[in-house]
Amino acid sequence: MTLSEEANDRLADVVELQPTKNSELQDRWGMDSGSEVHQYLENELGDYYFRDDNSLIRATAEAADLVDVEPGVESDPDDGVPSKIRVPELQARIVAVLAGPDEESESVVSVLHKLRDEYDVDPEAEDVRSGLQSLRRKGVVEVEYRTVPTFRLAVERDDLEVGVAD
Repeated sequence: MTLSEEANDRLADVVELQPTKNSELQDRWGMDSGSEVHQYLENELGDYYFRDDNSLIRATAEAADLVDVEPGVESDPDDGVPSKIRVPELQARIVAVLAGPDEESESVVSVLHKLRDEYDVDPEAEDVRSGLQSLRRKGVVEVEYRTVPTFRLAVERDDLEVGVAD
């Protein structure tokens, strides 16, 4: 199956963002709905992606070989713990300021304030929440449910290489 240039670029997005979900691809591709993303995946990239046990979108090994993009997550083969991630700049900054594995987990608002203090940026709270959830899906952030969901790194910061994706 030969892919168009657009399909090849979108397949590269799937490889880079995996594990991902329709809404993340919808934002990246400028589509109007998750249904539109699903339809595109089925019609154009059906041979190159699958959904895992949690219904997250992942690229096949063949897809990763087909596009010249580093995967969004690389894990240690021995324990499966992520050792390298490629994420958007906001997510890289979240990793830099988020409480470590042995520290008390913190709320979205706490992370937002840390980002403002450390980087002089003012992201929307929903963007921070979305970034934390994406990092959770990648296995580098864990959530603890208290009065509100709170977050902390699931891996030691020094054991994780974070690259910023374009």
